[in-house]
Parts: sequence; C-alpha cells; structure tokens
Amino acid sequence: MRLGSAVFSLLLLATFVPPGAQAQEGGKTTALLAVSWQPAFCETKPDKPECKSQTAERYDASHFTLHGLWPMRKNYCGVSQADMNADAGSKWTRLPPVTLTAETQKALEKVMPGTQSALERHEWIKHGTCSGLEQEAYFSTAIALMDDLNGSAVAKLFAARVGQNVTAMEVQQAFDESFGKNASRRVKMRCERDGERRIITELTIGLGDTDEKADLKERIQAAGGTSFGCDQGVVDPVGLQ
Repeated sequence: MRLGSAVFSLLLLATFVPPGAQAQEGGKTTALLAVSWQPAFCETKPDKPECKSQTAERYDASHFTLHGLWPMRKNYCGVSQADMNADAGSKWTRLPPVTLTAETQKALEKVMPGTQSALERHEWIKHGTCSGLEQEAYFSTAIALMDDLNGSAVAKLFAARVGQNVTAMEVQQAFDESFGKNASRRVKMRCERDGERRIITELTIGLGDTDEKADLKERIQAAGGTSFGCDQGVVDPVGLQ
C-alpha cells in the first residue's frame, strides 16, 4: 500500500501543471493577441473618449476590438526612460505619435477605438518595440489577425448573444470550429463583476511563430496551451447597465 501511494504521488507530481503555467499543445506561445469586448470595457472605463462616443451602430458594439499584440515576456525594447515614465503614468498623448499609411490608420481606428485615447502609442512603446517589426508591419499584422477573428464563428456567437450569457464551452466550440482542433486550448477568457452581473471583458489568444503572412488559424495552432479562465459571462450591450 505504501509503495502504491508513493507511485500515485509521483504520478500526480509528474502531471501537475502549476497555475499560470502553459500546458503545451505541440507548440510554443511567442505572442498574445489581446482583444476586448468594447461595451464591457466601457462599463469599467465610461469616461474614456472612445466610450463616451460609442453607439450601438458602431463597429465595436458588435465586434471584438484590438487591445494589443504582445510578444511574450518582452516590454519596452530600446525605449527611453522618459517615454517609459509617461507610459507608466498613462500619459499616452505625450508619447511619440505612431506613423502609419492612411489606409492602415483608418483600419486601426475602426478595430481599435482606443486610438481616441492614444492607445496605439502605448501599445507600440510597450509591446510593438519588442516585436521585431516596423510600426506599419506591426499594426497591419494585428489588424489582419483581428479581421480573421471578427470573421469567425467566435465573433458571430458574441454578436448573436449580446445581452445574454455565454458559456466557456460555447466559446471553446466556436474557436475549434473556426481555427481547428484544440484551438480553444490556446485561449483565455477574462470576466469581471459589474454589480450582480459577470461580464466578459477580454480574450487573450496564444500565437506561435510561423510564416510572417500566416493567418490567425496557423498562428494559434503553432502556440502552446493555457487554462481557459472564466467559465461563463454576459456579452455586454452598449451603454451603462
């Protein structure tokens, strides 16, 4: 009996994954695509310019929005201390402007309403500088990945269930349907309390290294796994609830 117990304990130790550690799915996560459900974000930050101006007809009322494209465990590469201080103090309008083509700038403003608060400057300074890409390529890549997500069954699920509850299983099934077997194992869903409700605020999607023109499905399939997080939450509609 003692030997059996010892063997069982060793098996438990061998299979235990510490909280927050990645359970690998045949790949390695090298970046995260962080996306917001903007109405839920605006429940927590109603005074933001992009929240004051949000309407039920605007794109971000029924589609995921870009929070950022984050290289894993790398921040502020080659950035001055003055810019880091401004960024840490959320004084984003003091950061250097991001220079993009008119086409990319227009697309970014659509998918990242936080540009109204200079979010793109923060994202570039903190994360983009560590991506190995120039500004145009960095934001163009993020926009393309967002287009893939917003054309998927995941986005359709959220749009169809505005004001209603969505379960983790439903979101996971939508990810697997759109992005291949076990794609959902590379995704984490975040929820926050809003009064008596629990609302879905953000998804972080693991990405792995592939060809530079790879689509979201390929990037997800090249990533390692993680725990899904929140088990269910409300898809928030526009406006304070």
